[in-house]
Amino acid sequence: MQKQDGMNYAPKGKPNAVCEQGEFIFAAIGLDHGHIYGMCNGLQEAGAQLKWVYDPDPTKVEKFVQTYPGVQVARSEQEVLQDTEVRLVAGAAVTSERCALGMRVMSHGKDYFTDKAPMTTLEQLATAKDIVASTGLKYAVYYSERLHVESAVYTGQLIEQGAIGRVLQVSGYGPHRISIAARPPWFFNHNQFGGILCDIGSHQVEQFLYYSGAKDARVVHSQVANYHHKQYPTFEDFGDCNMVADNGSTGYFRVDWFTPKGLSTWGDGRTIILGTEGYIELRKYVDITRKTGGNQVYLVNHEGEYHFDVNGQIGFPYFGELIMDCLHRTEKAMTQEHAFKAAELCLIAQRDAHLIEGA
Repeated sequence: MQKQDGMNYAPKGKPNAVCEQGEFIFAAIGLDHGHIYGMCNGLQEAGAQLKWVYDPDPTKVEKFVQTYPGVQVARSEQEVLQDTEVRLVAGAAVTSERCALGMRVMSHGKDYFTDKAPMTTLEQLATAKDIVASTGLKYAVYYSERLHVESAVYTGQLIEQGAIGRVLQVSGYGPHRISIAARPPWFFNHNQFGGILCDIGSHQVEQFLYYSGAKDARVVHSQVANYHHKQYPTFEDFGDCNMVADNGSTGYFRVDWFTPKGLSTWGDGRTIILGTEGYIELRKYVDITRKTGGNQVYLVNHEGEYHFDVNGQIGFPYFGELIMDCLHRTEKAMTQEHAFKAAELCLIAQRDAHLIEGA
């Protein structure tokens, strides 16, 4: 697993198949972001069979085939979409093109699993809602910073068990290493990546909704800046946002591209959750200066102080639940309403963001 570059961060878990061999076949289309590897890892570990890959860039395809040697290389996107065995298509296209890919996938009767952010405009979101309503198919989203992080999964279990009472506030911090030399040109084009609050901010919005148990929220204030990358005029390297949920919980998050070279991983992602009966801190990818690594959960409540190292202990149930949801048309992994609400709020935060003067 790549620890230095978040774009190629692809967690691997223990195999835990929920279906028989050949029962759930999927394909990969669009290899523009390295998250496609984490998506495919998770699905395969849950028992899905990867049949096809397609991308117009042969270099990306060659790398993908080296990672997944049994996959067939499609000659065109249509070759994948017309295969009736394929139930779901996973894609990590350029962010602005993810919704259009989803429309093509779903128009061929297949569920769609996209990298975050799932779209870059509210107009695209409306289109996605329409096709979901008309087809009953899934537009699933890989919000990996909760779904593919064991400390984040375990924290959800603690909250569900009542470890900190009612959640009052969620603070999320999502710093990332920029690794400029490894980034494609579209990464710096606002129209293509959607802005920092739309992009990596989508993780934070989703976590706020999930941990607080909210169905909706309003954006109170958001702001963005380009402090240090003026060679890319439409890029944003900093953003933050305040929200209030429909149940009264408040949320704050900060995202940025300023991870220093001295950090052992791509970003010191953390989440702090305050409840009426205690609080939890997640140190997701690193616990600085300690050898324990990431996936550290700290809990304080009326019963005492607790530290949980959950590396390799929890697994990633989302992928198996997604497969079963596709097979049985249920919504255990994540409701469509939740996936779209997280997308909507990060798009609103981005649209309404104040550009910091003097940056």
